[in-house]
Amino acid sequence: MTTTCAEPRPPATDDRRWRALGVCLAAGFISLLDTSIVNVALPSMERGLGATEAAQSWVVSGYSLAFGLALVPAGRLGDMRGRRQTFLIGLAVFTVASAACGLAASPDWLVVFRLIQGAAAGVVAPQTSGLIQQMFHGSERAKAFGLLGSVIGVSTAVGPLAGGVIIDAVGTDDGWRWVFFVNLPIGVAALAAGLRLLPRFPASADRRERFDPLGVLLLGSGVFALMLPLVQEQQWTGRQKWALLPVGAVLLGLFWMWERRQGRLGLAPLVDLNLFSLRSFTLGSLISLTYFAGFTTVFFVLALFLQNVAGYSALAAGVTVLPFAAASAVGAALGGRMVVRHGRRVVVIGLTGAAVGLLGVVAVVRLVPLESIGWAAVVPMIIGGLGSGITVSPNTTLTLTLVPVKRAGAAGGVLQTGQRVGSAAGIAVVGSVYFARLAHHGPADEALQLGLLTSVGFILVALALAVADLGERAKAPKTPEAARTPEAAQTAEAAQTAEAAQTAEG
Repeated sequence: MTTTCAEPRPPATDDRRWRALGVCLAAGFISLLDTSIVNVALPSMERGLGATEAAQSWVVSGYSLAFGLALVPAGRLGDMRGRRQTFLIGLAVFTVASAACGLAASPDWLVVFRLIQGAAAGVVAPQTSGLIQQMFHGSERAKAFGLLGSVIGVSTAVGPLAGGVIIDAVGTDDGWRWVFFVNLPIGVAALAAGLRLLPRFPASADRRERFDPLGVLLLGSGVFALMLPLVQEQQWTGRQKWALLPVGAVLLGLFWMWERRQGRLGLAPLVDLNLFSLRSFTLGSLISLTYFAGFTTVFFVLALFLQNVAGYSALAAGVTVLPFAAASAVGAALGGRMVVRHGRRVVVIGLTGAAVGLLGVVAVVRLVPLESIGWAAVVPMIIGGLGSGITVSPNTTLTLTLVPVKRAGAAGGVLQTGQRVGSAAGIAVVGSVYFARLAHHGPADEALQLGLLTSVGFILVALALAVADLGERAKAPKTPEAARTPEAAQTAEAAQTAEAAQTAEG
């Protein structure tokens, strides 16, 4: 017998796992924080560095683009060569790139370092979900993913607030530099703790496991062609940019055909297409893509409106979304506890709450004077934040439940690539709706309402997918409720690899 099918499980009494999880969450926090914290620092970059509008656009969109491109190859690399080592390398590069961004002497160098920083964040992210798959099982895994969901919600929502605080404290000339320097103490501390705490799981011992360079090229170029016109939607005004979308679709189709060939020949593919035969993985990935298309765009249009129309400072605009961030953390913790017993129903409840909360924000914008929007939006922001937290972590748990541990990195990369593509698509669509209304001289509050309603539309698509799944499960032969929980799914996974696991433990 060999140990190629499974990796040894950590002892149940190993409390170091939870401290190791803290390292993963700290790295995840700063990498996701950087997707939104720079938005409020763009005027500071223009004033202190002379960054043009094009350079500012690439500071924001280049990070997301590089992030998305790195996810799947990095996840596969972690599966093959070891997630601990890959995680630490990615975190080290991210930390150094953050320092380089803060020290950049010109806009061009800032863009270059920002691309490196985004790629490094894409290396770190799939290792986090893969390490959780390795370190935790059953209800503990759901709890760990609940904490990860808290980090996702809080880091995305708190970015504008953190950026506003820094700019307000340091000043506009150099404040943008400290937006990047803030990563340094967290990154260095996480590196030091990671070297001591992260478990040394062995890498794959299967000598047939080889990296798939053509697969990387096809997937990377396809995702690039798909995301580029989306992230540059506001900067590239011509319609020619949309010609890249069918190009991206063709490249991704070729990638799918190539990966099927790899599987038929018994060669390790970049993405195991058998993952998509798992209903939980396919449906969860689609829910994640559509939800992130609606969830992340809210802060984009709301921040623009509050600062450009309502006259809020960057700090005040950040404070406005703070209730969402705090409630999201609470919701993720609750969702992590509830998903083991209630499964997909938790996601339905979360999506419903998120949609209701955003509709409440629309009502506030319509009915309340501009100067009072921040206070009036507190309650709907709390409702939306709770819904968001209850959605993200349970959906992540359910999506990855049946994924074999040896494919956890690549699967996490696929899931998070969908989130990045969804975010880019959502910002492009919602931004187009918002700016089109303004271009036709419509009232700014109506433009915001239309943008937020578009975001709600994406969330309702995700809700429809979750409800449809519940309907299909209701038609299926009745089984005990426990058999449909992540704990039962983990038991099924354990049964598939029990022989190798016993060997590893012996």
